[in-house]
Amino acid sequence: MNFDAIKAAIVSLVSAHLDLFKAAILGIVEGLTEFLPVSSTGHLLLMEHFLGWGDDSFGKSFAILIQLGAILALLTIYFGRIWALATSMFTQWAAARFVIGVLLAFMPAAVLGALFGSFVKSQLFDVRIVCIMFIVGGFVLLWVDRMNLKPRYFESTAFSLPMYFAIGVCQCLAMVPGVSRSGATIVGAMLFGADRRSAAEFSFWLAMPTMVGAFAYEAFKSRHELADANITAIAVGFVFSFIFGWIVVKTFLRYVQRHSFATFAWWRILLGSAGIYAIYFW
Repeated sequence: MNFDAIKAAIVSLVSAHLDLFKAAILGIVEGLTEFLPVSSTGHLLLMEHFLGWGDDSFGKSFAILIQLGAILALLTIYFGRIWALATSMFTQWAAARFVIGVLLAFMPAAVLGALFGSFVKSQLFDVRIVCIMFIVGGFVLLWVDRMNLKPRYFESTAFSLPMYFAIGVCQCLAMVPGVSRSGATIVGAMLFGADRRSAAEFSFWLAMPTMVGAFAYEAFKSRHELADANITAIAVGFVFSFIFGWIVVKTFLRYVQRHSFATFAWWRILLGSAGIYAIYFW
């Protein structure tokens, strides 16, 4: 038996499919973390830094395009409610008011993202900042959980218009990698009077224009690189991002009705601490 030939065949097979394995893992991480208060961008940056699984492996368009899987998962689940809003917003004030509220919440991130997006990516996309924000965000979640908050709003469609805008301002904190877009909006909504479930649900609604806008902007900027992208790896990452994003959206609201944010908080603290240790001592 020619063991060298068998070994060479195994190595060749693994090498041929390694990119697909990496793409699947990154897609799973994107889908699982995009809508949870743990920061998908922070997780992907840590994986890129410590494992070398990032833009260098698949092209700069990879992270942008697999994010589309998570976006489509959310839009698929909420399609019926989106359609109902679209068809009634011109005849019913309640529907129009909610659409206005979502747009008000979207505006701060849209403006600041256009003005400072390049600066943030060039100066703040640093794994040390990610780890610090993981830890800080974890303690913020624990702090909010322990506060004796008295919710006034139990439906995300019933927030006041100034409250929608204020939540949008909170979302801007997520421009710093590791903060978490959903975490910032959920914490902001709860501090302004929302209960845990309605705060989490509004983070989904706000994710729609925010993520679609960010995707369109980044895809346009990277349009010249799409032809050179690893299409098979992107397809694998996209599919896994869609599947796991769909699972999270379908289960997260039920989870937060019965549980605190402690699990996500301690995950952030442990991962951030492990990252700091690895950076400075490993």
